[in-house]
Amino acid sequence: MPVSVVRFNLVEPDATPASLGARYRAALEMAAYADERGITTVQTEEHHGVANNWLPSPFAFAGAVFGATRHLAVTVSAVIGPLHDPLRLAEDIAVLDLLSGGRLVTVSGIGYRPEEYAQFDVEWRRRGKLQDEVLETLLKAWTGEEFTYRGRRVRVTPRPCSDPHPLLLVGGSSKAAARRAARLGLPLFPSAYLPELEAYYKERLVEYGTGGWTMMPAAETPLLHIAEDPDRAWAHYGEHFLHEARTYASWQTGDITSAVRSAATTVDELRAEGVYRILTPEACLDLGLDNLVLHPLAGGMPVEEGWRSLRLFAERVVPALGG
Repeated sequence: MPVSVVRFNLVEPDATPASLGARYRAALEMAAYADERGITTVQTEEHHGVANNWLPSPFAFAGAVFGATRHLAVTVSAVIGPLHDPLRLAEDIAVLDLLSGGRLVTVSGIGYRPEEYAQFDVEWRRRGKLQDEVLETLLKAWTGEEFTYRGRRVRVTPRPCSDPHPLLLVGGSSKAAARRAARLGLPLFPSAYLPELEAYYKERLVEYGTGGWTMMPAAETPLLHIAEDPDRAWAHYGEHFLHEARTYASWQTGDITSAVRSAATTVDELRAEGVYRILTPEACLDLGLDNLVLHPLAGGMPVEEGWRSLRLFAERVVPALGG
């Protein structure tokens, strides 16, 4: 059965505290609704200091989602590892693992925005070494055993319930990320469809004598919105998708690679690219994709339109997927 994902980053340009609070609460209600109707995953992410209020605290949001649901997984894709204290991160993930019964999936990347590092007074040039420390500390901490951390003996409690530890993947698009994942025996989550990187990772698994696997986006993984009349929806709501696409584009410089990559400057150009797609339920099913990623609140989408999209997805797409 294809994986059905509802994605939330809680973007809302020019939001007031009241309107943003309403958006957060609507996202929790949407997660509960998705859980009741067999949708498999809620996906969220981390960014800081963004003028459009991009979600900065994915684990707090994940905890709220777990409190409102019973079955679906929450994937944090991705947490910016070097911006977090490793011991506190180990504790937070352990608590969420226990709270959810093992439903948390964490993808740890190093990010691609130097300004986020500056905001937290973390050295950008040390991000690789800091990521190594974060991942190594998480794996040691979750054993429940005492270990040496920055020259002192520490023990992290509570122990998570997942065996051998909560699901942790290494995100990125570089060979350094692939080497890091292989050395630690962790799965690799490429940031885009990168078969060459997957091959390199598998070679490093042999070199290090470790086991691992990849969770790679498909060559085609559009962000979806479901509507009875796509032309009307593009006309009324296309600017919300364009806002998000332009935000991503402003971050993706140099060799940064992402599954969400758009060069569009107008709604018509964005629609032609196919990165974001507004489809009828029938057209969505006709895609035949292994992963269907619904983005009901993209770019500050009005909450009522997000609900229309989610209901069409849950009532006319998910039941037809089988399983």
